[in-house]
Amino acid sequence: MQRPSRQQGFTLIEVLVALTIIAVAMSAAVRVAGLMTQSNGMLRDRSVALLAAQSRLAELRLEGRLGNGRQSFECDQGRLALRCDQTIGPGGNPGLLRVEILVSDRRHEGPPLARLETLMSPPALKAGSVSAGTALR
Repeated sequence: MQRPSRQQGFTLIEVLVALTIIAVAMSAAVRVAGLMTQSNGMLRDRSVALLAAQSRLAELRLEGRLGNGRQSFECDQGRLALRCDQTIGPGGNPGLLRVEILVSDRRHEGPPLARLETLMSPPALKAGSVSAGTALR
């Protein structure tokens, strides 16, 4: 008498369990990839906002006019719609002004993308005078 041969392979339940495990792992990987892409975009936006703040600070140095007070203006950079909030006030030491530049996304409310703060010497009042930090040779 011949014994019935036992067939080898996986049952339907085993295949379904394996597919479920693979699906859960794949969905987690896709979620992590999405979060990394979002973080990369936010880092790029913050870097561009910091460049906008540094550009504004360079403009202030070149203009040589530092008036106390607060000023807001658009400072778009490429595809980013940015708003720069500039505040100039006393710096604590006589002869120094505190300059703060906050850069925010105009389309979305939230914390600023970049903040730059420094101390600057005010422009010289008399012709021929030398401002702090400048040396004559």
